[in-house]
Amino acid sequence: MYAFNMCKRIQWIGLIFIFTLTLTGCASEGSPLNHAKSSAQKNGQKSITENNARSSNHSKVQKQNHIDDDSRPVTLMQPTKPVRAIYVTSHVANNSKRMNQLIGLVNQTELNAMVLDVNSGVTLSNPVRSGKSNLQVRPVLSNKKSALRFREVIKQLKQNNIYLIARIVTFKNPTVANAVPEWTIKRKNGRVWTDRNGTPWIDPFRQEAWEYPLALAELASQLGFDEIQYDYVRFPENASKVDREVSYANAQGWTKSEAIGKFLHRANLRSHKYGTKVSADVFGMVGSSEDDMGIGQKWDSVAREVDVISPMIYPSHYSNGMWGIDHPDLSPGAIVTRALKDTLKHNRKLNEKGISTAKVRPWLQGFTAGWVHPHQKYGEAQIREQILAARKVGIHSYMIWNSANRYPIFNA
Repeated sequence: MYAFNMCKRIQWIGLIFIFTLTLTGCASEGSPLNHAKSSAQKNGQKSITENNARSSNHSKVQKQNHIDDDSRPVTLMQPTKPVRAIYVTSHVANNSKRMNQLIGLVNQTELNAMVLDVNSGVTLSNPVRSGKSNLQVRPVLSNKKSALRFREVIKQLKQNNIYLIARIVTFKNPTVANAVPEWTIKRKNGRVWTDRNGTPWIDPFRQEAWEYPLALAELASQLGFDEIQYDYVRFPENASKVDREVSYANAQGWTKSEAIGKFLHRANLRSHKYGTKVSADVFGMVGSSEDDMGIGQKWDSVAREVDVISPMIYPSHYSNGMWGIDHPDLSPGAIVTRALKDTLKHNRKLNEKGISTAKVRPWLQGFTAGWVHPHQKYGEAQIREQILAARKVGIHSYMIWNSANRYPIFNA
């Protein structure tokens, strides 16, 4: 009887073991990551599962090193030659005809660089969540046709000796915000806050949310980008209104500019390990202000943490009468001159105190602001006027913004 009962127990244990293996196997085979892994192997790409596991382990190491890293000083690693870039969306990058035209534009002008969106270019459409008590959300390489094509474009651009800048939309990232509502800016009643366009924002005070853009930057570095550019590395505008509506997760008691500065400090240390430079986009008026404009972008704080700082100096964005200029959109050269002189003054004061500062590389206007009255069409002459104005004050690098990625042939 005893032997019989033991035999039955062994049989049950065996059945349970087999059942457990079956469940585990089904879950593994049915998971999105393993479907992606299979696709990756078919395409001769890295296994997403292996990449994600490596990223997860890397994340644990990074968390252990955060305290040490954050206390280390940043040694700036700036470009040694002028960088002259145009902005290109991932959608246009995947259009062979359009991309060949833009490569041709670079090759026949003084341009030598491109700024490419990577949020939607190389990763899965939805971030991957893992962990329960310790939530981790990581960017994962996608093996969709468009993402594979995007990576081929990166190789093509490198073969053409084009300097590559990876634009990462940082805190205004609805994809991550919707995937991880725990990380968003919250209203005082605990609900997710959205801006006037209905877009949720990541709370910059939440250090756990920093890991996603930092990991995306590392991924871009591994894919061959020369520089990481953090855009929307700020709090929402209309600060006084927003601050009345929300309750930030600011357990550290930081100011907004401290939060942004500390994020960029960590970002620079992380990217420099890969030999990749770091830049940050800031509002054009940040270079002419002493405070953080309510959005956490204080020039003196940002300029000491990154290799390149890029004020968005679009003449159409300045109000009539600014600096005594009646219609800024009609006087691009005058606006660029005054704005850049202010940024250089900021840097000079810091340098006199022995503080190294980022190189200034402005975003210039390559689009027509039809909503401004009066306005003008921005073409070759207007772009050249801005470039020459920057050059006269000693700044030889620039980036041209046009959301449609349509640029005239120009040489300044």
